[in-house]
Amino acid sequence: MIQAIDLTKKYGDFLALDNLTLSIKAGHIYCLLGANGAGKSTTINLFLGFTTPSTGKTLIDNIEIKPKENTTKSILAYIPENLMLYPLLTGIENLDYFSRLAKKEYSKQQLKEFLNQAGLSELAFDKRVETYSKGMRQKVGIAIALAKEAKALFLDEPTSGLDPRASNEFSEILLSLKEKGVAILMATHDIFRAKQVATYIGIMKEGKLVHQFENSQITLAQLEQTYLDTIKA
Repeated sequence: MIQAIDLTKKYGDFLALDNLTLSIKAGHIYCLLGANGAGKSTTINLFLGFTTPSTGKTLIDNIEIKPKENTTKSILAYIPENLMLYPLLTGIENLDYFSRLAKKEYSKQQLKEFLNQAGLSELAFDKRVETYSKGMRQKVGIAIALAKEAKALFLDEPTSGLDPRASNEFSEILLSLKEKGVAILMATHDIFRAKQVATYIGIMKEGKLVHQFENSQITLAQLEQTYLDTIKA
């Protein structure tokens, strides 16, 4: 569902991403770990079409992504570290607006069901987003992905700044999306959450994917030690 093939990105003489190849199947979660500047966000930006690869290519559902072309926009969703919603609109109004942008129209009851699936409290549906915590805004983002019927979901540090309870709730939602067959690529510093949700885990350094593990084949302690050894090397 999500593929990077020999993907490289240079900014002048700076090599931000170095010959990355990875593949994520439907119903799998791939977590990218790495220090700041390792290439995680660059990878996601290339999949979103925000920037153009220097060499190589990115594909979603076997469709090559090309900036300024919207061929994959309808089948993907993106939740950044700080999700931008309209603060003076309510949660349900934001969901309705972004669903319509994706050419999806739903009844109010259907919109409520998406918010329910995303774990947002019904008491918050009709409150302005400016009153929401970060965790609540992230749940609206998940609801938008559900409403779009996104096949691929990209997350950039989605649990940064969340308290442990909100982080755990977010992990549970990701696992439910996995069960629905959504392919998920998540860039994160959170080793514990990566171990909790991932199918595969990659560790990046200086633009290169230097380690890749099947989650079931590595313990949390082993993952943490490998990560620490990698960023120190």
